[in-house]
Amino acid sequence: MARSESRILLTFDRDVGELIFAQRVPVPAGVLPLRPAPLQPNEAVDQLLGLLGRRELALDGHFTVVTRQGVRQRPLPKNA
Repeated sequence: MARSESRILLTFDRDVGELIFAQRVPVPAGVLPLRPAPLQPNEAVDQLLGLLGRRELALDGHFTVVTRQGVRQRPLPKNA
């Protein structure tokens, strides 16, 4: 659904990188895994608000991993 609607996928699933980079499943506009899964809902909200406040980050077209230690990005593969 995220792909068909050109949306960014927010997930706590640790296998999403394997699906996208190794198995080459079709990708959405962006992927945003939060790791580890937040202990409380407000922790996820705080992480997302902090991320959205960073203008130097482009979420579209990127696999953006958010951890308690920081953020790292990798371009998404092009859909075949």
